[in-house]
Amino acid sequence: MAVGSKELASTELDTFEDDRLIDELKKAKEELFNLRFQSATGQLESHGRLRAVKRDIARIYTVIRERELGIRATPVVSEAPAKAKKPAAAKKSTESDAAEAEGTQEEAK
Repeated sequence: MAVGSKELASTELDTFEDDRLIDELKKAKEELFNLRFQSATGQLESHGRLRAVKRDIARIYTVIRERELGIRATPVVSEAPAKAKKPAAAKKSTESDAAEAEGTQEEAK
C-alpha cells in the first residue's frame, strides 16, 4: 500500500457513511493545517506525514465523488436485529385470530 495512514485505507473508506466521511475529511484537513504550521515554524519532525495526510484527503474526496457519480456504492445502514420472526404456520394462525377478533367486535356493536 502507498504511504498514508493505515486507518484510512480505501477499503475501509467504503464502509463509512457519508457523514462519517465528511468528519474524517475535516479531521484530516485540520491535521494538515497543523502539520503545515509546524513545518513553517521548523518544529515538524516527520515530513512524510504531510504527504500521507494529503493522500488521505485525496482518497476521501475520491470516495465522495465516486458515490456522487454512482461508481461506488453507498453502504447500507444496518439496523438493530429485529425480534425473531414467527414461523409461517404461526403467522396464519395470527391472521385467523385477528379475523375472529374483528368478527367479535362487529357482533358486539
